[in-house]
Amino acid sequence: MALYDYDIGIIGGGAAGLTIASGAAQLGAKTLLIEKEPQLGGDCLHFGCVPSKTLIRSAYLYHQFKQAERFGLPVVDLPPVDFARIAKRIQDVIGQIQRHDSAERFCRLGAKVEFGTVFFRNSHRVDLNGHSVSAKTWVVTTGSSAAVPPIPGLDRVDFLTNRDLFSLERLPASMIILGAGPIGIEMAQAFSRLGTTVSVVGRSEQILSKEDRDMADALQARLAAEGVTFYLGAKIEAVSQVGSKKCVRLRLNPDAAVDLTAETLLVALGRTPNVNGLWLEAAGVDVGPTGIAVDPRLRTSRKHIFAAGDVNGGYLFTHAAGYEGGIVVSNAVFHLPRKVDYTWLPWCTYTDPELASIGMNARRAEAAGLDPIVLSEPFAANDRALVEGEGEGRIKLILDKREKPLGVQILGPRAGDLIAAWVATLNGGVKLSTLASAVHPYPTLAEINKRVTGNLFSPKIFSATVQKGLKLFFNLKGRACTPPDGECRQ
Repeated sequence: MALYDYDIGIIGGGAAGLTIASGAAQLGAKTLLIEKEPQLGGDCLHFGCVPSKTLIRSAYLYHQFKQAERFGLPVVDLPPVDFARIAKRIQDVIGQIQRHDSAERFCRLGAKVEFGTVFFRNSHRVDLNGHSVSAKTWVVTTGSSAAVPPIPGLDRVDFLTNRDLFSLERLPASMIILGAGPIGIEMAQAFSRLGTTVSVVGRSEQILSKEDRDMADALQARLAAEGVTFYLGAKIEAVSQVGSKKCVRLRLNPDAAVDLTAETLLVALGRTPNVNGLWLEAAGVDVGPTGIAVDPRLRTSRKHIFAAGDVNGGYLFTHAAGYEGGIVVSNAVFHLPRKVDYTWLPWCTYTDPELASIGMNARRAEAAGLDPIVLSEPFAANDRALVEGEGEGRIKLILDKREKPLGVQILGPRAGDLIAAWVATLNGGVKLSTLASAVHPYPTLAEINKRVTGNLFSPKIFSATVQKGLKLFFNLKGRACTPPDGECRQ
């Protein structure tokens, strides 16, 4: 039997890598975790989810202060934002969370943590900081980075990505954001609320191109009302430096070119897997255009080498990476043939209002030929939303012809939290009738989940057929009031 230095080696200390290292070490596997950055936590902790949501919270509060009059409060005269203070708070929050992702903690769990550069020598052996290290099983969890497309002139201009955005020393006066996906849209609203003049350039005809058009358009209207300018369906022809400003030339149609200028340029045009420098070819690992190719058990072309998280090009979410980490532990440590199942994987764009989804939206269901039933309930009919001045948006429940759930989308206040009820319902196989008959505290936003489900059953329960049956058996007398115009209204 071959002898290896470790039972399992993990390359990358982000969400997937930390999950695997923690699980494997606590199960008794001799575990090595390697990270190229000076600290664990990955892109999410240092340059992504945590700093962006911290920034969004500061922007939300600043915006609320300016809206005080809406809530019957005195008008507040706010001074301009000192972005350096926001940046400091971002780093403070990162530091608090970093304590849970320290090398010392993982050492206490039983995993050895090494920092530095690593590349494969063969399928079992790597070079780590000039030293040879072997493992019976390897897992690549190196994540992804902001994609930088070959736009003419972009390589000659100083631009920002998510790695630079949260450590700015001052608030930019103006910003052009290339990309209308989740990162671009979240940052557009946040910086606009803080006082930056923001323009968003999108290659698709709608923002958040994977979402239903009606939900995306409603969110876009909210951001536009707050001052964000959109250029959608645009071809980016060139980027240049004009004095101290960045200039972006767009083509909106064959006869219309637009030149945008701003102090700052943010590139948010997707992600690319971090595979360069790993020498994966030396290990016999196949890499596709979107990342490392894996099977449903997250095994690569070499069955003892796994790839989890953004690097495999699947669902680029931190929670997806954590889920995939658990799949790897099942296969690599327990040797149980567990496969990924993304049917009920939720996600959320953290704008205000938030847009959260699970399962299929109407667009995907129609594309699959399912002819979906769509039930909807507006937040304008939710008392708690009205109390909080958050009546925009709605929930959509997508059903197939048998009235079985296909998915849910929520555009509204705290949608990312509200979708949790559907995570439990759909993963647990809970009947919609159970959800519709459940009792919620009043007034809460969560009542909207009950109401949209009730919309499926109400037409059946209160139908003319049921009324006739009850009248026949129990001699009910029918309506007690008719509207003045003679119409029967519910």
